[in-house]
Amino acid sequence: MSVKHAISRGLELGRSVLQLGLLKSGGRVAAKLRADRLRVGPSARTVQPQAFLPSRYRYYRSSLKGLAAQLQSAGFRRRFGGASTRNRAVFLAFGLGVGLIEQQLEEDRRSAATCQEIQAGSSSEAILKSMSQELVPAGPLALRQDKEQITLDGHFGVLPRRVSAHPNVIRVHRAFTADVPLLPGAQEEYPDVLPARLNPDGLGNNRTLFLVMKNYACTLRQYLEVSTPSRRQGPLMVLQLLEGVDHLCRQGIAHRDLKSDNVLLEFDSDGCPRLVITDFGCCLAQSDSSLQLPFNSMWVSRGGNASLMAPEVTTAVPGCGVVIDYSKADTWAVGAISYEIFGLDNPFYRAVGLESRTYQEKQLPPLPSRVPADVQLVIRLLLRRNPSKRPSARVAADMLHLSLWGRKALANQDSVSMRKLADWLLCQSAVVLLKGCGGPGGNTVEAELQRNFLSNLDLEDLRTAVGFLLYGREQRQACILSA
Repeated sequence: MSVKHAISRGLELGRSVLQLGLLKSGGRVAAKLRADRLRVGPSARTVQPQAFLPSRYRYYRSSLKGLAAQLQSAGFRRRFGGASTRNRAVFLAFGLGVGLIEQQLEEDRRSAATCQEIQAGSSSEAILKSMSQELVPAGPLALRQDKEQITLDGHFGVLPRRVSAHPNVIRVHRAFTADVPLLPGAQEEYPDVLPARLNPDGLGNNRTLFLVMKNYACTLRQYLEVSTPSRRQGPLMVLQLLEGVDHLCRQGIAHRDLKSDNVLLEFDSDGCPRLVITDFGCCLAQSDSSLQLPFNSMWVSRGGNASLMAPEVTTAVPGCGVVIDYSKADTWAVGAISYEIFGLDNPFYRAVGLESRTYQEKQLPPLPSRVPADVQLVIRLLLRRNPSKRPSARVAADMLHLSLWGRKALANQDSVSMRKLADWLLCQSAVVLLKGCGGPGGNTVEAELQRNFLSNLDLEDLRTAVGFLLYGREQRQACILSA
């Protein structure tokens, strides 16, 4: 067996042993001993800080062929005999040591590469790339710094599409990157995500993204834990969520993590809660405005909170040509959140036990009797499993608008006289808009909702909304008669 062949075999053996997780610590000691025993060349130099192999063996590490030549020229062969069993064993053992050393050096290289990735993750460009979805609700001046707009080149990608302003969608006024500060309670609440300069055991980056937004009183969940909306406020709160989701859908955005924790709340001059959708970290914002996501791999992210994923999302199986349609997914989540607004537990949280993947519509818990019948109908329709039978956010919002402000006009109408109804609603909405802009109540929640209704009015959507409401009323009358 040649010197080169013996060392190669030892090298392969050393690597295979370490891949099995065996003799790792012992290999390092053996390698040190063999390195000292087989010392050749000039006097020893200082040890490298990240590896235990002396620097004089760099040439040996880079070339096994050169190692064999050096050993032969140093008289190693004369001492042990070129073809003896002992010679082969020595070279095999030496190769094993080199293999162990090489494995350790490879681990050192990987560790260094990981450190470089962490450092790179602290650059402004990398942060903007990894957290770019948070910038979807950013205003046109949010990324301006010293009168120069921050842009990303092709290496880091481009910023996602941004949604225009809406009263029920958060607005980011300023975005910038800066060093992570040590806030009160950080060491107790999230020590692992702190950078090493703040927590030696932390794994977080030194810099992160900061968003400047309006300060709101609380989240929707926090509000509902201590307060119960009135009979009038409850439908208005559901309607605000539907208006916000409809605005996102029209802009080609799917939130994909809609829950009461991600809805902020303040109060208007009348004391009515104003809701604002926030936290777009899991949103779908494709450049072509499509709400259809190719689902060809299990690694494709479906979104955030699994408990409030619509059935068409949770039941999707990845494969060639599979697409997840998010056009009505957020609308379904609004139906689930509505239970919380009206004082009940969310039926799809673990405390209740329903799963969006398997639930049946008849399993949904009944809403309180104080909830208006038309509102109950809307919520039931929003939670239909089949998205093709589920109303869009716009249609569901129109149903609530009709229930809140068009009940008298709808009372004596049927599906044939839709033109009269549409004309009446359009005129009424125009009058309300004019009064709202000129009077003190122009900034109230109801005035904002009525303006949104006027600006988004569509005859076909309105016709569908009326059809759903008439169907619901017929069903209720049939139940009364049968009882």
